[in-house]
Amino acid sequence: MKHQGKIQDISTHKTDRPLSVGDNATIPDPEVCEKKPRRCFTASYKLRILKEFDDCTQPREKGALLRREGLYHSNICTWSRQREKGELQGLAPKKRGRKAKEVNPLTMSVARLERENKRLNEKLRQAETIIEVQKKISEILGISQPEGVEKS
Repeated sequence: MKHQGKIQDISTHKTDRPLSVGDNATIPDPEVCEKKPRRCFTASYKLRILKEFDDCTQPREKGALLRREGLYHSNICTWSRQREKGELQGLAPKKRGRKAKEVNPLTMSVARLERENKRLNEKLRQAETIIEVQKKISEILGISQPEGVEKS
């Protein structure tokens, strides 16, 4: 019973040294937080925030606006530059990814002509094969070929 007054709860015990694992300190969770999705701002939102930012006259009012909206001063600077240049499309969110290829109007007709050329070449090859077979059959049977037909 002598030590009863000296025993204190670890959580209420205040010392200048940091708590170690042996002191029942909470161990931080090693799990990595999920990455936040990229934020997209509309042109109307950007213009509204720029107007509010320009209307701030009191000290610390601009900082309060930035904290309230979760923005950085660099966002305001970028948007202001875009507004001054008159880049309305710069205020709209830009489409990410590859740019669409410009379609050449002749590309479709070239592709169509190539398909037609391939089809006609196949027909020609088939017709030449038929003629060769007819020549061989006429030679085997001894049938004379009509005049004007060349022998190859």
